[in-house]
Amino acid sequence: MISAGDFRNGVTFEENGNVLQVVEFQHVKPGKGAAFVRTKTKNVITGAVTEKSYNPSDKFPTAFIERREMQYLYEDGGLYYFMDTETYEQIPLNEHDLSDSFKFVKENEMVKILSYKGNVFGLEAPNFVVLQVTETEPGFKGNTATNTLKPAKLETGAEIRVPLFINEGDMIRVDTRTGEYMERA
Repeated sequence: MISAGDFRNGVTFEENGNVLQVVEFQHVKPGKGAAFVRTKTKNVITGAVTEKSYNPSDKFPTAFIERREMQYLYEDGGLYYFMDTETYEQIPLNEHDLSDSFKFVKENEMVKILSYKGNVFGLEAPNFVVLQVTETEPGFKGNTATNTLKPAKLETGAEIRVPLFINEGDMIRVDTRTGEYMERA
């Protein structure tokens, strides 16, 4: 059991049959009245985000989210196959079970598969990946002074915005959480 007073970002708990993860929290102690905890929670199964206030003494059962390190193998007809590298067990996932950050994952890369009580509901990609630029307008010498960005297509098919000096064939580091260019690799 976890009390609402112990909420922190990333904590998962059960409420009314739903598995919720704390996205944001704030302990509020007004001048008059009792203290309360204002939270923004995300339903880990459906992805719905809600805001709610709790009494700090409210108790909830802790929900344990299993994170298994698996290797992305291939895509076949809308199903994406992942393999546990210890047991060689393969599991297929539908496209709607994958997160937005999956568009930066190459074949044979390691990811974390998220499940609750045996039901897979999501995927965590590595925070940073190195990918090759396959399509972009050519850069010119001296295009480093401004913060101007141009569109670029990566080897996984994802499209992001990169600085003007990046050319086709360059290897770049991408933050999968925000989908932004970080640096040349």
